[in-house]
Amino acid sequence: MRKLSTALGGIALVALAVGASRAKTVDQQNFALIERGHYLATLADCTACHTKPDGGKPFAGGRPIETPFGIIVSPNITPDRETGIGNWTDAQFDNAVRHGIRADGARLYPAMPYVSYTKMTRDDVKAIRAYLATIPPAHNPVTANRLPFPFSIRLAMRGWDTLFFTPGEFKPAPDKSAEWNRGAFLVTGPGHCGSCHTPKNVLGADESGKALQGGEVQDWFAPNITDDKTRGLGRLSVADIVALLKTGHNRVTGITGPMAEEVEDASSHFRDSDLKAIATYLKSLPGGGGNATPLAQSDARMQAGKAIFRDTCSACHGIDGKGVADLFPALATAPSVRSTDPASAIRIVLRGARSVATKQEPTAPAMPSFGWQLKDDQIAAVLTYIRNSWGSAAAPVAPKDVGKWRSKLANRGD
Repeated sequence: MRKLSTALGGIALVALAVGASRAKTVDQQNFALIERGHYLATLADCTACHTKPDGGKPFAGGRPIETPFGIIVSPNITPDRETGIGNWTDAQFDNAVRHGIRADGARLYPAMPYVSYTKMTRDDVKAIRAYLATIPPAHNPVTANRLPFPFSIRLAMRGWDTLFFTPGEFKPAPDKSAEWNRGAFLVTGPGHCGSCHTPKNVLGADESGKALQGGEVQDWFAPNITDDKTRGLGRLSVADIVALLKTGHNRVTGITGPMAEEVEDASSHFRDSDLKAIATYLKSLPGGGGNATPLAQSDARMQAGKAIFRDTCSACHGIDGKGVADLFPALATAPSVRSTDPASAIRIVLRGARSVATKQEPTAPAMPSFGWQLKDDQIAAVLTYIRNSWGSAAAPVAPKDVGKWRSKLANRGD
């Protein structure tokens, strides 16, 4: 469910050109429609891409969005008639949101998650438009497409859509409960969780058969959110998942990285019934991981990692790896620790991290950086130990991987 791009899974959102025809005025006394649109915009996490952090005007765009193909800057979607969408018709707005086609007929890039938003109804999108019409207009011209050649050629998106985009509203499964179907709609539709949590192919499209099994996003690894018992949500209950999305913390783990922004701006504001529906749906998804064999405790890497863990990590996370509920993650059971890609774990040890603060859990505990203290082989050893202890197993972390991330992160400002 991410926050970023919120797209973040291929190329990020592109500018929507101003339509030629004038949009009809929204009835700002239709409070029910506007409130519905507000909630749908929250479910869709529109603020993630379209509002610059640290004081940007709501939905005025201008936020640089990092993609594997280059940088795109999010467009202005306030009702400003010159630089926003004030002159767009409802039909043009719907065509952009659910079909990836701008007002001028050009194609949007697929990290504008129209591949997910297509599951919403026309009335859903009309409600979002009604809500956006109540936002104060912001005059903010944006040059969105900063992709290098050949990715800057928008015409290529016709071929991409032919290969990877299937338009159409969400169709409930008749053999599933109303709660399951609601969760399926939210996860695959407005929530566009696959934008971050599904691995992508070389063209930025979802890898077939690996839905929600984890994906790379902005030098983090968005974890597996299927019911996989080792790498996913298999050890978490529905209540655990609801608490994590609502507060940013639960008895096992806490949210940090790009997902923290999603929790702060979006899921912490979801209705409890919708959070339960999401959790119910995710718990129904089989994981794709096999059963790995843990390294022997006598392995030299495990011995070194155990010593480092006891000296450096156990004060917060406990000798037994159980941590402190709602405060310090239980590394013995936190699934993201054993992701197929250890990028996030390496990053957190190298640079530290702060968990999200929400109204329900305002503390936002942080982990300090250990990159200054531990060498690459030591970080690799302690992570290898954590990933292969307390009855769990995952591939060992190599010192060269830590070195790669140390060099890569040295050039990042975030």
